[in-house]
Amino acid sequence: MASFTMRGRLQAALVAGASALLSLVLPLVGLISSAAVALVTLRKGANEGLIVIALAAVFSALVTFAALGSAMPVVGFALLALWLPVWILGLLLRQSRSLDLTVQLAALLGLLILLGIHLQTADPAHYWAQLLETVREKLVQSGALDADTSKQLVAEVSRWMTGAFAATFYFQVLLALLLGRWWQALLYNPGGFGVEFRALRVQAAMGFLGLGLLALALLLRDTMWPTELLLLLAPLFFLQGVAVVHGLARTYSAGRGWLIGFYVLLALVMPHAEILVAGLGFLDVWANLRARAAARLKARG
Repeated sequence: MASFTMRGRLQAALVAGASALLSLVLPLVGLISSAAVALVTLRKGANEGLIVIALAAVFSALVTFAALGSAMPVVGFALLALWLPVWILGLLLRQSRSLDLTVQLAALLGLLILLGIHLQTADPAHYWAQLLETVREKLVQSGALDADTSKQLVAEVSRWMTGAFAATFYFQVLLALLLGRWWQALLYNPGGFGVEFRALRVQAAMGFLGLGLLALALLLRDTMWPTELLLLLAPLFFLQGVAVVHGLARTYSAGRGWLIGFYVLLALVMPHAEILVAGLGFLDVWANLRARAAARLKARG
């Protein structure tokens, strides 16, 4: 896929456009679309990335217009959700050559989404509750939940949805960027992505900000903005936690089976495993577990 993407503009646009259309049915395929844009931007620069985006938009518009009679909703979704955000991060990573900085600044995308939702509606929880009402009714009709329990559940979930949605959006963009960076390393610098990712660390300021927001969230239980901002930091600590696991596995020469088991647990024990890994990343902000493990191993001889 990476090799085909880098053969030329048309090939890259085909990958980006076709996978964007498939993401309407299989959402995770959208990562491939964004990663193709990231790969071109990282390797060839901002202009080439924009050209590929433009060609992919034309391709997507022609297909969706022929199939649905309207192209703007699909193309608008692809531009705003799949292509432009990862193009911005790809350009930032290309210029700064700092994965740490790029990952942390990506949280600003989530902050923009968060602010946009609050500017659009005075009561975001009510907005989400309306969207979830159809799901609630189906659960009640199927007998999975009774009416009172379902109302309480929807009310509680709705309070968390704004922060969770913003965090999920920019985390997906980050995953696409990392996929594009991995493709770039496979083609032009084998092994380089592993070294870069295993060294990923957020600044201590993010840790102190997380502590402050956690304290505010516990003190102001009826106010959601500290919790929403804390949710925005969660992907940063989660990625650092994953980097810690990879770093320790490398330090102790653990087999690939250990990492496969780790990702299987992440998939099977959701969301508890993710919370634990984010906690590990949060701890590593101060403990620097990878450096300690390397020093301990070196001291043993």
